[in-house]
This record gives sequence, structure tokens and C-alpha cells, in this order.
Amino acid sequence: MIFEIGNSKALEKIGGKAFQLAELSEAGFLVPSFLVLTGEAFYEFLGEERERLYSLLSVYKDENREEICSIIRNRVFQREWKEKILVKVKTYFGENCLLAVRSSAMDEDGEDCSFAGMMESFLNVKQGERVALLGLNGSGKSTLLKLISGVMQPEGGQVLNRGKIAGLIEVGAGFHPDLTGRDNVFLNGAILGMTKKEIEDAFDDIVAFSEIEEFIDTEVKFYSSGMYLRLAFSVAVHTNPDIFLVDEILAVGDEPFQKKCIARIQELIQAGKTLVVVSHDLDLVSQICDRGVVLDHGNLSFDGDIKDAVKMIRG
Repeated sequence: MIFEIGNSKALEKIGGKAFQLAELSEAGFLVPSFLVLTGEAFYEFLGEERERLYSLLSVYKDENREEICSIIRNRVFQREWKEKILVKVKTYFGENCLLAVRSSAMDEDGEDCSFAGMMESFLNVKQGERVALLGLNGSGKSTLLKLISGVMQPEGGQVLNRGKIAGLIEVGAGFHPDLTGRDNVFLNGAILGMTKKEIEDAFDDIVAFSEIEEFIDTEVKFYSSGMYLRLAFSVAVHTNPDIFLVDEILAVGDEPFQKKCIARIQELIQAGKTLVVVSHDLDLVSQICDRGVVLDHGNLSFDGDIKDAVKMIRG
């Protein structure tokens, strides 16, 4: 359903947040593609159960909770309506899309009410994209990467992802200093979602890639930062991640190993994996990324071609 901006019926049907997002888009602001399930769609979704549900909600009691949940649950698992929505989504956004849904209460959707989240950053990353998070020190790059990885939890909003995430957020993360390199391979692999058998099958390749075979049974508290990097990177890339995260980690270690890491990242890219990189090395990100996102004090100030993003940073 298409509405003209400024049409009062549009505000009534789609709610204040969606209405203001549309106005922002019309004004030229960066707004991701979105769709709205209207109240009419929800009414149709409930089907023959709608009157019963309305009566239960009108005089809500705790003892009615299970029946209310049961009605909605049964409707959710009916495939017919889900397939109709999926057809619409694929028609407008294509097969490979990221869809975020936020419901809102009509009480806060009036013209005089504030639009929660209007100034917040948003970032949608499609499968196979190579994204560089850029910005000055303190702009929020590493924090955003930690939120994506799950190391940190957001105080507000949501981070949604599909698939296995792995990567290097900081040297030594997920390693126990009193354990040997061998033990830490199993520990870190498990943290990154590998089964014991998967780690056992990949163990020789992990150690060979790290090039620290003679120190694999040494406690990692005696490792240099470069040795930490070698082992941590090797474990991460052997998890076969769908999303690979890298935070300034390639600045550590010798040049030959950096080149080896970049070559392995290129292999992940060729395999269609998604890459999100934080780095002050603009030449490096220009080499391995095709999209640049510039952050400024936690807000997204640019999202586009990596060349334009790098040019913006360099001034």
C-alpha cells in the first residue's frame, strides 16, 4: 500500500514511526528499505479467532494468558499467511535481504510525540558484503564490532544476525593464559561454536597455519602478542564462519604473516562470506573491502563505496 507523505490516513494506518521514516527518506536521509504490517493485516492474520482474542484482551486476566498465547501461536505456525508475506518481501527487496521489524503502540504515534530512534545509527549488511567500519578514535567502531560479535550487549535497540560469527576482536580474547596452546585451541574453538570433533579434524591445519608447532604445548602466558595472533586467527578462520570480524588485529605480527592473513581473508571473500573490518589502515581496507561505513561519535555519517569513505576520512 502506498501513501502520500503528509496524508493523515497514512499516519493512521502505518503508525508514527513508519510515517516519519518515510518522511526522512523523502528528505534524503539514509533510511533502509522497510515495509509495514498494518492493523488491517494483523486483523486478517487473526482470521476466525479474532473475536475470541479481542474478548480475552478486553478484560485481560492472568488466567487468560495461555489461551491468548495459544491462539497467536497456532496462527503463527500456519504457513499460508507466512508465504504471502514472504512473496511480498521478496518482490520488493529481493531474495537476499535483511529485515528488521519493530512494533509500536498507537499511543506514542501522534504528530506531537517524539520519534524514538530518529538519531540512532543503523547498519544493514547483506551476505557476501565486505564492510569497513571507519572513523576517528572514539567514534564507536570497535564498540559496534563488539556488539555485532555478542561480546557486548546493547543498552537499547537490537543486533540481529544469521549464521556463524567468528573473528578477531582483540588479541588473546577467548584464551586462558594458564592453558597450553593446544588446550586453548579446543577452548577457543568451542567458544566460537565448533564441536569437539570439528576441532579435532581441523587441529593439524590450525597449528600448521599458525606456524607455532614447537610451542603448541607451551602455556600461552609465555606467548608473544604475535604468537597469540597467529593462533587466534588460525582458530577463527577454521571455524568456517558466515560472518568474519576483524578489529585492528592485522596491525600486530610480522609482515609475512599479515600477508598470509589477508590471503586467507580473500579466500573467505571468494567463498561468499561476509566481512566486517575495523582498521585505521586505509590502504588495507581499500584492498579488501567494497563498502565503507563512517562513524562519528556513535552515529553513522556515511555509508557507501569504500573509495568515497576513505576519501572522506582522509579529508
